[in-house]
Amino acid sequence: MSDRVHGQAAIVGAGSIGVAFAVVFSRAGWQVRMQDPDAARRMASSQELRECLDDLRQNGLLDEEPGEVAARVTVCESLADALTGADLVQECAPEREEVKRALFAQMDALAPAHAVLASSSSFLPASVYSSGLAGRARCLVAHPGNPPYLIPVIEIVPTPYTDPQVIARALQIYRQVSLAPIQVRKEAEGFVFNRLQGAVLREAYCLVRDGVADVDDVDTVIREGLGLRWSFMGPFETVDLNTRGGIGAHALKMGPSYERMGAERGQNDPWTPELVARVEAQRRAQLPLEQWSSRVRWRDLMLMSLRKLRQAATVQWPPGVKD
Repeated sequence: MSDRVHGQAAIVGAGSIGVAFAVVFSRAGWQVRMQDPDAARRMASSQELRECLDDLRQNGLLDEEPGEVAARVTVCESLADALTGADLVQECAPEREEVKRALFAQMDALAPAHAVLASSSSFLPASVYSSGLAGRARCLVAHPGNPPYLIPVIEIVPTPYTDPQVIARALQIYRQVSLAPIQVRKEAEGFVFNRLQGAVLREAYCLVRDGVADVDDVDTVIREGLGLRWSFMGPFETVDLNTRGGIGAHALKMGPSYERMGAERGQNDPWTPELVARVEAQRRAQLPLEQWSSRVRWRDLMLMSLRKLRQAATVQWPPGVKD
């Protein structure tokens, strides 16, 4: 553990996301103080934490004994106790503006002056509930994948008034605890994660509504198709590798069809030549066309590895039930 950078995290809210963040920080060697106003939730959170750590250890994803990691987590009755000495405060309260506004006012008053105040909000930008605070410059959203100890992406969404040094410190902290932060460039409801997820879900609901496919059909297409590639590539790289000549050639061939499909749903967002050129320039900076063929082979080898892994998977549903 000598190579780990330790700190102290305060987790405000001991629901599933709060417990998951306690796993993330404690596994990385941080001290964690977790608080929830509900006594029953505080009691349950310790057992949930230990069960998760046991599962991680059993699957080779924890390099210490679960008890050693769990010992770094203290469940606190009061918010003041939880925030004492915190380097980062991770708010994991319900997705309600009035709840977050009240909590952020308390967090700003009680947390050390150097602490980053981060919300796990899925949709609400931090400016909605932090604009009136004296310490508003240290407030931002840090929206995780669920659960963050298995899905490492985390969206760092600053407000227009968040101090750039706070943003940099937040990015550094989340990298230190083995997450994969991205900085969202401007506030938008739902950020990046849920706007992308929402686009897929809206179309999925429409396909069921219109009788094109049923629920299991849609899930099968994602699970056995799009999701396989998306587990190690994003949508831009996926289509870049699908068409010889790269993403520019793909947009030329497929753009009109996607525009018509969007128009069916009342959407008017064409892939203009300027937008395609911008995307293509970013892709070519990542992958020059002369490397395209070798990257396609890499994709296929990754898919082979993934298929092999899935064939070897032994987890049954419900988990833990034996034949």
